[in-house]
Amino acid sequence: MQALATYSYRGPSELTGLSGLRLQTSGGPAANPRFFSGDVTVPGAAAAGLLVVSAVAAADFRRTRTQMMLDPVVTAEESKLRFEAFSGCTGVHVRLDLLPEALDGDGFLRHGTTNIDINAPLRRALARVRDGRLHLDVGPDDVAVTTATERVVERKVPLPASWLRGFTETQVIASGFDVRAEVDRLSAAAFLARLPGKATRDTLWVVPAGRGLRLTARPVAGAVGLGGAQRLSLLTPFLRHAKTLRVYGAAPGSGPSQATGSWELSGPGLRLTLTLSPQASRGFAGEGAGLIHLSGSQAEADADLVSTLLAWDTAIDVAGLAQSSGLTTERVRAALTVLATAGRVGYDVAEAAYFHRSLPQGPGVEQLNPRLRRARWLVAEGAVTVTDRGTEVLGSQGRVHLVRTAGATASCTCTWWEEHRGDRGPCAHVLAAGLLSGAVPDEAGAGVAGVAGVAGQEAMA
Repeated sequence: MQALATYSYRGPSELTGLSGLRLQTSGGPAANPRFFSGDVTVPGAAAAGLLVVSAVAAADFRRTRTQMMLDPVVTAEESKLRFEAFSGCTGVHVRLDLLPEALDGDGFLRHGTTNIDINAPLRRALARVRDGRLHLDVGPDDVAVTTATERVVERKVPLPASWLRGFTETQVIASGFDVRAEVDRLSAAAFLARLPGKATRDTLWVVPAGRGLRLTARPVAGAVGLGGAQRLSLLTPFLRHAKTLRVYGAAPGSGPSQATGSWELSGPGLRLTLTLSPQASRGFAGEGAGLIHLSGSQAEADADLVSTLLAWDTAIDVAGLAQSSGLTTERVRAALTVLATAGRVGYDVAEAAYFHRSLPQGPGVEQLNPRLRRARWLVAEGAVTVTDRGTEVLGSQGRVHLVRTAGATASCTCTWWEEHRGDRGPCAHVLAAGLLSGAVPDEAGAGVAGVAGVAGQEAMA
């Protein structure tokens, strides 16, 4: 599966002295929608943030193959603009939030989400922005036509399925984060300067130390994991516009998801956040943190109900949705995970709240999650049997795998489980056992809540 949808732009994005910064959009709830038109009160910071978003979209830390640069997406809310992108390896997620105080006037014209064009000439122009007036126009304000002196630029832009998987995983993982440390800009600069300059397979851990941050080789209490530390250098160009660096991670003792974190530089009117996968060699697209929620028998039906109740508020109110839908909060969260699979829901660690996206409907849950598809196939084929020892799952080549559950904990005798011990999410056999019983183990259980694994596992059943 190569792409979710194909977009086209009526013209290139550009930055001129007359019209300001005009970001072309494509797709979304309407063809080439116009979301916002107004002045940016922090032009230099906004330009620097957009350059970081663009740099992440161009990066590939696995370097296993040549990656095409994919265009970021922009979401317009009631009073915010959110720009997001993944690296080519999907191991880094970036989001730039322009907050109400950074946007002058009542310039919001439409809610929605779509791709934006950030091309090479625009990047060069953004690099020259300092102070002064910066007008932001997201989307064309009229219908473009071809004349004798002008031409329409129409560029095909694929939105890959890997981005949808990445959106799902970062939302589920980040929703378990809280603030673990906060330092000022000088301390942040000193910390970033001490990071390894070259790629390393070792996972480092970050803990507060006085007014700064300290690296350690061991996961001590309260530490936040930092794999592929060199990836944090993406934040450096934005440092001079920030006042604070906040580090978000999972609560101590919460399991494998503690091995990753979010890093937020914030300044007046805007926030720039990087969320890193546990290692540079692992992309969010293959993580399985959301599989437990997605495998619930009612999750997709609940998602349809929750979808009809969502309103374009500043944040999604989980408790309110539970009350209006009659579902438990856990079922609402599972429904939001399903919606995240279609790129329709994100999570903001700074606000500890979900927010709306409205990307076009993509492939179904099973198409994006091979392990879940394999688990459902095993159940349908009668390959799952409950015995006195546990649940036996007949896999490929006649091998029988034994799944044992104890309360919220699950384990399996397959090679995948023996190798990763749940650090990369539940295997297809654990999912199949839960589907058969109608009670998939709780996501807080060992090995099923963590930062998860490789999408190609279906071949290992």
